[in-house]
Amino acid sequence: MFSLLSAMAAPEASGGAAGSTGSMMTTFVTFGLIIVIFYFLIIRPQKKRDKETKEMLAAIKKGDKVVSIGGIHGTVLAVKETTVVVKVDDNTRIEFSRNAISSIVDRKAEGTSASSKKKAKKEEQVSAPETKGESAAVEADAEKKDNN
Repeated sequence: MFSLLSAMAAPEASGGAAGSTGSMMTTFVTFGLIIVIFYFLIIRPQKKRDKETKEMLAAIKKGDKVVSIGGIHGTVLAVKETTVVVKVDDNTRIEFSRNAISSIVDRKAEGTSASSKKKAKKEEQVSAPETKGESAAVEADAEKKDNN
């Protein structure tokens, strides 16, 4: 058994060494390309998502409407170091781990005003007449409102 394994592991001396070196380089280049593709298609987007999730969890504050990973909707009443107290109904409060918050649905303070401006701008563009002169005037008015 040992002689069979050693015979398989030992390279042939009479074989062309240049041919095996070329095939090894091709193999290394192929594996390198696969690693690069995996990095850009899997690893990098996952790191970006993790970073966004950490930023979202760090920005949770009182009054935010949130959804848990279990699908429970509620409003944040208190934010503690590692937990969040969420009001689900009039007299129902649940304490979640921060990591159990899936998303913030609605921001109470500055987030709603910025998102409502964007929504209003989109609605104006959709309801605007389709002529070039009028649509340009509507876009100019929207830009003036955004600058103020």
